[in-house]
Amino acid sequence: MIIVHIVEPFAGGIAVFVKSLAESMPDDLHIVVHGERKEEIPADMVKKNFPRGNVRFIRWRSAQRSINIPKDFLAFFELFKILRRLKAKEMIDAVHLHSSKSGLLGRMACRMVGIKNVFYTPNGASFLSASNKVSRFIYRQLEKLGNRFGGNVVCCSPSELQHYLDMGIKADYINNGINVKERPERRLKLRDGKFRIVTSGRIEKQKNPALFNTIAGYFQDVPGIEFIWIGDGSSKHNFTSKNITVTGWLDKSGVHDYVAASHIYLSTSDYEGMSFAALEALALKKPVLLSECTGNIDLVKTGLNGDLFRNASEAIIKIMQYQNNPEMLDIMGKYSAEICRDEFDMAENFKSYRELYAGSILTAGSNRAKWTLA
Repeated sequence: MIIVHIVEPFAGGIAVFVKSLAESMPDDLHIVVHGERKEEIPADMVKKNFPRGNVRFIRWRSAQRSINIPKDFLAFFELFKILRRLKAKEMIDAVHLHSSKSGLLGRMACRMVGIKNVFYTPNGASFLSASNKVSRFIYRQLEKLGNRFGGNVVCCSPSELQHYLDMGIKADYINNGINVKERPERRLKLRDGKFRIVTSGRIEKQKNPALFNTIAGYFQDVPGIEFIWIGDGSSKHNFTSKNITVTGWLDKSGVHDYVAASHIYLSTSDYEGMSFAALEALALKKPVLLSECTGNIDLVKTGLNGDLFRNASEAIIKIMQYQNNPEMLDIMGKYSAEICRDEFDMAENFKSYRELYAGSILTAGSNRAKWTLA
């Protein structure tokens, strides 16, 4: 099969999601039509993590994040031409749209081109990020508008699904997943004796770096506690606490080493679809302390593999409990790994996506595009 992925932003968890789909379907061709956010991470750096044999890239030059009607019109027209060209060359079996902007423009373009095998995964819907009721109303209406252009909504967590059902939008979900094969027991040599709390991802508003800074700030005069943010981003200025270390962007092994060397994985996000970084922490046998939001709530069995918190005070109390009871961390970490193996195995979960793609072709009665690895 040939699956066309429309991706904006081409960074963070969404890029990991598309990469994971390509890795889990090595016999199929994946064409990734992507935007770029150079201020966060260059597209070339993201591409390096993708498999080379079955992935091709097409730059979606006019795609950008914020709502801007003239620029969005240009992005729609460019995407329409890309899809029309691919269809004319018989290089589309299914189209998978990733994130809210791609979901709206992509479904409109697919309707215009006459592509019926369309899937949309929000990966953290835009209306969940709205800062006020007016913005939330507008984003919800845009979701409903996009739904009128067809396509199948496939959420990546039960809690994200519930938001769509509450809006009256028919949807389903497939849990995000990662490769849960046994991780090598590598350890990064950090400062001895430190109790380390780590997180990973883009430093941007959605991840609530200000809350991370508030939590870290409470401990900045307490010796032996270190907070590490793996990644970079435009909101780094929120970090004023002297016990926060920002590593910048690291390759997969570098991220693995930092998380493996930590005691707790912390997420302060305002919303998620389902965080791949948190899933990696589960696989690495880490207790997780996550903000109580969409996506995060699906990863925690309270008291077994971690806890949820609603504000800085609750997070601070939990960190103090963890530090004062280190013997509980290994037990909680084992539960994390068990939960990850049972519920978030990429090999099992992502089979469902291929079944969806293939099933849509049969339902539509169309012939498959022809492509081989040879």
